[in-house]
Amino acid sequence: MQFRNLRTVLMVPLLLFTLSAVCQETQVSGTVIDAMNKSPLAGVTVVANGTSTGTATDANGVFKLSIPATVTTLAFSYVGYVTREVPVGNGNLQVALHVSSASLNELVVIGYGTQQKKDLTGAIATVNAKDFQKGAITSPDQLIAGKISGVTVTSNGGAPGSGSTIRIRGLASLNGNKDPLIVIDGVPLAPSKDQFGTPTIAGIADPLSLINPNDIASITVLKDASAAAIYGSRASAGVILITTKKGQGGRARFNFNTSLSFSMIPREVDVLSPKQFRTYVNTYGDSSHQALLGSASTDWQKEIYRTAVTTNNNLSISGTLKNMPYRVSIGYLDQQGILKTDKLSRTSASVKLNPVLLDGHLRIDLNLTGSLSESRFGNQSAIISSVQFDPTQPIYKSGSPFGGYWEWVKNGILNPLAPRNPVALLYQKHDLSHANRSFGNVEFNYSLPMLPELHAILNLGYDVSKGKGTVNIPGNAAQSWATTTNHGSNSQYLQKRQNTVGEFSLNYVKELAAIKSNINATAGYGYYNNLTTSFNYATLDSKGDTIPGTAPVYPFDKPENTLISYYGRLIYTYNEKYILTASIRRDGSSRFSPKERWGVFPALALAWRMDQENFLKDSKTISAMKLRLSYGVTGNQEGIGNYSYLPDYSLGNNASQYQFGDKYYYMATPAPYVANFTWEQTASTNVGLDYGFLQNRINGSIDYY
Repeated sequence: MQFRNLRTVLMVPLLLFTLSAVCQETQVSGTVIDAMNKSPLAGVTVVANGTSTGTATDANGVFKLSIPATVTTLAFSYVGYVTREVPVGNGNLQVALHVSSASLNELVVIGYGTQQKKDLTGAIATVNAKDFQKGAITSPDQLIAGKISGVTVTSNGGAPGSGSTIRIRGLASLNGNKDPLIVIDGVPLAPSKDQFGTPTIAGIADPLSLINPNDIASITVLKDASAAAIYGSRASAGVILITTKKGQGGRARFNFNTSLSFSMIPREVDVLSPKQFRTYVNTYGDSSHQALLGSASTDWQKEIYRTAVTTNNNLSISGTLKNMPYRVSIGYLDQQGILKTDKLSRTSASVKLNPVLLDGHLRIDLNLTGSLSESRFGNQSAIISSVQFDPTQPIYKSGSPFGGYWEWVKNGILNPLAPRNPVALLYQKHDLSHANRSFGNVEFNYSLPMLPELHAILNLGYDVSKGKGTVNIPGNAAQSWATTTNHGSNSQYLQKRQNTVGEFSLNYVKELAAIKSNINATAGYGYYNNLTTSFNYATLDSKGDTIPGTAPVYPFDKPENTLISYYGRLIYTYNEKYILTASIRRDGSSRFSPKERWGVFPALALAWRMDQENFLKDSKTISAMKLRLSYGVTGNQEGIGNYSYLPDYSLGNNASQYQFGDKYYYMATPAPYVANFTWEQTASTNVGLDYGFLQNRINGSIDYY
């Protein structure tokens, strides 16, 4: 009995010592840098091999981690870099990561997340900064012109800020908005045009031109429905995801670039010269026609066009300030139009902060962008008038009542059927505007310490704008004489837009090595509110009197609509060969009646990486081969106005007034409506083949849809 007690006494300390050894932890710390430029890498994942214990580096590339004493190596992984395993050693590590052959451009931004290009199941194309169009780029759409198959970028004209029309795989709507949804750093922007094709920001031809292209790092286009369906009711025309540049670790870096460019009309319309015109009139006209000929020789097209000068200047500062990466930029664009009096000046600024807090568990992305623009719009009527106007007439005439410009007058009265002096059309119309825009967001990405694979993401964003301007034509301008009694006109406009975004989502990524599987699941909620305030003003004549019929009935309009969304997506990969992507979105819009308010937009896609099969895996010729098949449903809610399901009345115009006694009253006219108006939906199927040969030196995609 005494021997047994002695054995028990000896075993207890031995057991306690063993448990202590098992539970003992070691503190490990260090710094992770880029092997090439020696700058710190923020957000590098650090995992103790054989455990689920891990952390991420902060903005200075520093990490601290408590690991079990039995762990001998740490794994360092970062998107675009070669994963590296490093012995724990003395616990104070200096780790350098090398960029992998499948570099950062292999990481593709998709809706509400990112994915490796090799694992994509949808028709998605990305253009990075190094592949953007070069030259005098003043608007983001110009960066991808001719760069992506199935995407056409057509210029709206040569005027400054006129922008482009973007179409993804042709037309996707019968009569609704055909412009793709544009999302910048997670903020869905307001459509550039409404259902009538009118720019949604007053005072600017294309709202997209208020964005400085120098701040853009990459542009991704979601072309097929399976990729775009995660955006539901706004994605039938495709989705364009824009990612802006962010700060790099290390000391402050200054970057300044400036460009000077010239634009000119490639050729004029072929018209008769003054000599040819005189010969024609003298040959075929009678004496009354010949009497109208002038003694001047004027090339009207040369008088309205010029060699336009554009200067574009951009300054940016990026680095790390007290554990926080940052990038601040400012740009100034001064662009003349080839049509005289056409001009655009744009001042833009952006701030991007990306702190990493709570030992790498919390990442914050703050993006703020703003721009101020001043425009003068040249009178486009001068273009056709310059082709029509008599080249034998002078530009100016002494004593002319029309501001000194020569005009067609018959018996002392302005000829209403004759064209107007092209130069007068330009300089006697002052169409001035000021358009300001700001958008941005703050995103909180928190990985739970007890479950690091699960991320909670909160995204709060806004898109606000203000456009105002005046259009003034003096009383002595011939172009206004046919419209008012007192001649001249002075009108003004003012519009404000306020769009707010609120999104919360959960993202879970888990590698299941035992069953050769990877799961990437996302579920979220979105709230989007759009409010526009348009102020209404009367048009005044040159004496300051209200022109009849222009007095507004209401001082302002405030159309507003709200969209609420629930969305989810699952990406499942088996054995790195077979990939399934399934997504669904449920949207509810206040534009529709309660019975038709909600729409469901599902999508399903499959991919087979044939290059990972045994019959291709060791091929020295074929480096990539992937077959894709997808189906999805997207929607369009921009083709109608707000609350078109409600019966309402509108006031008629002057011609429909009714007289009661000595007064005239506007009549109320019923507007057409459809009580069960519902979503416009587009269902599409896509079959694609991605290929790469000779280490991807030759690569591309073939799609049938």
